[in-house]
Amino acid sequence: MDEGLWTSVTIVGAAILGIVMLWVVLKNRKATRGPSNDRAEAATHNLYEQEEQRRREGTDGL
Repeated sequence: MDEGLWTSVTIVGAAILGIVMLWVVLKNRKATRGPSNDRAEAATHNLYEQEEQRRREGTDGL
């Protein structure tokens, strides 16, 4: 009886761990998509615009 219980606990534990890991991966994918990438793109564009403006004014230090 003890051996069967230990086997059951091992199988159920592995299944629960797998389900939790799948849930975390799916939740993380959902969180990384969306407006955060748009904000990064906008910030990069803004930075390039600022650098170009400094270059035109001659204040870029080059």
